[in-house]
Amino acid sequence: MADVKAKKSGSAVDGLSQLPVFRQIGVMLGLAASVALGVMVVLWSQQPSYQMLYSGLTDQDTLAITNALDAKGIPHQLSANTGTVMVPADRVHEARLQLAGSGLPKGSATGFELLDKEQGLGVSQFMENAQYQRALEGELARTIGSISGVQTARVHLAVPKQSSFVRERDKKFPSASVMLNVLSGRQLDAGQVGAIVHLVASSVPNLSPDSITVVDQSGKLLSGAQSSSQMRLTANQFDYRRQLEDYYIKRIEDILTPILGVEGVRAQVSAEVDFSVIEQTQESFNPDLPAIRSEQTSEDLSRGPGNTGGVPGALTNQPPVTGAQAAAKPDNSAGPQNSTKRVTRNYELDKTISHTQFPTGNVRRLSIAVVVDDRQVADADGKIQRTPRSEDEINRITSLAKEAVGFNPQRGDSLNVINASFTESPKVEPLPEPALLDKPWVWEVGKQVLAGIGILVLIFGVLKPLFRNLVEKAPAPAYIAANAGGGQLPAPEMNQQRLQSPQTPQLLDSNAYEQHLGMAQSMAKDDPKRVAQVVKNWVASDG
Repeated sequence: MADVKAKKSGSAVDGLSQLPVFRQIGVMLGLAASVALGVMVVLWSQQPSYQMLYSGLTDQDTLAITNALDAKGIPHQLSANTGTVMVPADRVHEARLQLAGSGLPKGSATGFELLDKEQGLGVSQFMENAQYQRALEGELARTIGSISGVQTARVHLAVPKQSSFVRERDKKFPSASVMLNVLSGRQLDAGQVGAIVHLVASSVPNLSPDSITVVDQSGKLLSGAQSSSQMRLTANQFDYRRQLEDYYIKRIEDILTPILGVEGVRAQVSAEVDFSVIEQTQESFNPDLPAIRSEQTSEDLSRGPGNTGGVPGALTNQPPVTGAQAAAKPDNSAGPQNSTKRVTRNYELDKTISHTQFPTGNVRRLSIAVVVDDRQVADADGKIQRTPRSEDEINRITSLAKEAVGFNPQRGDSLNVINASFTESPKVEPLPEPALLDKPWVWEVGKQVLAGIGILVLIFGVLKPLFRNLVEKAPAPAYIAANAGGGQLPAPEMNQQRLQSPQTPQLLDSNAYEQHLGMAQSMAKDDPKRVAQVVKNWVASDG
């Protein structure tokens, strides 16, 4: 068998050598292209599928990420149009973890790492302040960019220079502007915008939330000067009212759901809330509990008129007599006496001073609406039959709802409970299973199968017919060529005898016979006229 293959390959080489030069070149180019195509198919089947790692990066981040991937030995591809970095699908998470460990991607904002660079000598204080402000803006932009729904952010701070010689210091407060790049299809709510405003205000000294302006990429003003304190207060009041109504609704549904079922009750509450702020100061006295605060007593004692008077002269100008002389001298001033006593008392009454601040957010009135579904009962056939609820059931449901919300008729609360037949909600269809082609392993297996089919088609569809043609177009034996020119071509049934006769130029075995038979058949295909002439000679000779 090996000899047969060797002879066939030799015949193919002999047939190729007998072809014209240009045809030989074409055959060689075809063989080379076939081999190259097979190699490409094999490489394509072995090539992993790539998945997006990061997109929308800046040039600095793209360069840093590609260098880091090269250093870590992770293959990657870079899209020239979008700048998307792609890595093999099975190494996406590994690449992201390793890049995160290296602090990549950094983003367009530059934070406090800007201050880590050596400033050198001779840097002015103005440059130092400018770099610090730039670093602070970058850190704020990074923090805001991490909020859900925000893709990137830019922060501009206007911090005036403080001076001791400025009188109007109120005009020297800083201000800020925030530019947000919101993700496509997303919209920030008022709570997120308020969080961004207070985040920036808390990061800069003396920065008021009223001095912060927030806009998005479309130029829409999200927060600015029109967001006054009164507007914010109104928004907070609305949120409080909504939370209070949801609280009452939940209480009603929680108490009625076990009776009516999860889908058997619907409730709505409208609350009228008083947000008035009242402060009262009261001063009261209690006369039943007096207390002496101070007391003052004065007493005057005086005598009536006597003989102590006289004409002024030398005697009256003499000093008074004291000692024994005064005791021995008779008292000539005896007369009537007058006594006066005055007492002043100040009483302190019991005084109470009270300062009362009444709570805000009191409920003035509640309007409650409750709808209950019909009673559902299965009949003998298993079908659901709906029957209206009785008046007694409605009354019991009304009583439960009143107790759940703290119904107060004195403040004007109203409650309305009705029975109605609910419309059945359509059943939610289950999510469709992912298609077979959407699964990643299918593409990997498909690539291998396509590569194998391509190799088989290349072998059996291109290479095998090519070598077969070369074998069939090999040169015929000398005796066949001679008989083709005008002699006799041995018939198939007589070939064995003629090949073994002494007149045969060379002895051929059975393998050579099959090979020559194939060459004769190929010659019959290529030149039927000559074959017809040979057959005519056979018929004439065997006649």
